[in-house]
Amino acid sequence: MGTSLTPEQITERLSKQFGDELSVHLPPGESAAQVAIVSRESLEDTLSFLQSEAGLEFDFLVDVTAVDYLHFDEPSIQERFAAVYQLYSTIHNHRFTLKTPVPEDDAWVPSAVELWGSALWAERETHDMYGIRFKGNPDMRRLLMPEDFPGFPLRKDYPLRGRGERDAFPQYLDSGPISGGAGKEGGGE
Repeated sequence: MGTSLTPEQITERLSKQFGDELSVHLPPGESAAQVAIVSRESLEDTLSFLQSEAGLEFDFLVDVTAVDYLHFDEPSIQERFAAVYQLYSTIHNHRFTLKTPVPEDDAWVPSAVELWGSALWAERETHDMYGIRFKGNPDMRRLLMPEDFPGFPLRKDYPLRGRGERDAFPQYLDSGPISGGAGKEGGGE
């Protein structure tokens, strides 16, 4: 196994390569590790560098997700959303987190499918839950929600109890369907 690097060492290598295109953020908390923040215009080059650069070689995309910063003042992001990439190197046993600010009125980032095939599903899930599009992903169908679902449930402006869509699903108990509609006892005699 190669030499494991700390997030600070990885960020230093990124800074040497990308200079002003990269900013560094240290989230609050004792166990927090540095996070690199890149623009969506620099995202593809940064991810490619992280994957292919000797000594870094992030060969495993752990997850692609997003954060909705609505009503949360985060000076390092300055947009409503951020796409979040969790990376791991099985060669060197190090981990790294990369964020990309995503504007609400133009919610897209380039896809990472060309670098890691596993991005296909994670990007679909992120699109399904947050509405962020991944340009270049060959299959952006909804993954968890029905195709005609009217919103994105993990956005902070989505109602906590939904918009009534759960009322359309049949309700079941172990003994079978509930008679009389949602929330009423009965059925399964």
